[in-house]
Amino acid sequence: MDRQEGSILLNGFKRYRCARKLGIGMAPYTSLGEDEAVGIMSLLRTSNNKTLSILEQAGFIDELKNLHRMSVTEIAAELSRSKAWVSMRLGFIGEMSATVRQKLFTGAFPVYPYMYTLRQFMRMNGIKKSEVEAFVVALSGKRLSVRDIEQLAHGYFRGPESFREEIRSGNIALPLDRLRQAPAGSDGCSDFERALLKDLEITQKYMQRVIERGGLRFLSFRRFGFPAFCDWTSTDSPL
Repeated sequence: MDRQEGSILLNGFKRYRCARKLGIGMAPYTSLGEDEAVGIMSLLRTSNNKTLSILEQAGFIDELKNLHRMSVTEIAAELSRSKAWVSMRLGFIGEMSATVRQKLFTGAFPVYPYMYTLRQFMRMNGIKKSEVEAFVVALSGKRLSVRDIEQLAHGYFRGPESFREEIRSGNIALPLDRLRQAPAGSDGCSDFERALLKDLEITQKYMQRVIERGGLRFLSFRRFGFPAFCDWTSTDSPL
């Protein structure tokens, strides 16, 4: 985006860093106009979910709302999106502290485990922002895998205070070693898999109950070549 005082880069930061490392002083770019808000909206309109991550979308929408004083309704109308789409991204960025936001946007802490691990703890267990911030700060810049971060998060938010203290002090190797040496569950399943299996068992139970009570006696099967209505409990049923 071009302005009199200089250009503002809205997208293509990886290419920009590569150009700087290679000593390239000039590179082709596309101008999105002279107004920052118009440029942001143009980028959001033309991009898709693969071009911009949800974090980047949330950052731009937060910019439109707080710096350019646009309402949720105005943003949704300009982007041809629903108000729920806009509100979800504002809620996502709004639940972060300034420190967590800085760590995520600079790449010091990976976005994926924040979205799919830490946010789940925040919702289910009511963990405070300060606790999440302490965890993010302690692990930022450590170049840990998503799996390692997930394991440490479970130990940090569900384990004893001594475990949390080790992580906050920056001693990541010891807690990780303890987690890796811990025996796996007797069934070989993760917490997520156990919860899913339990849900499936409950679903099966109620499906069986519906069938036993005759809840499926009258169903339309015309599109399958059967009579309009089939009685599953009747001996004359085509099934």
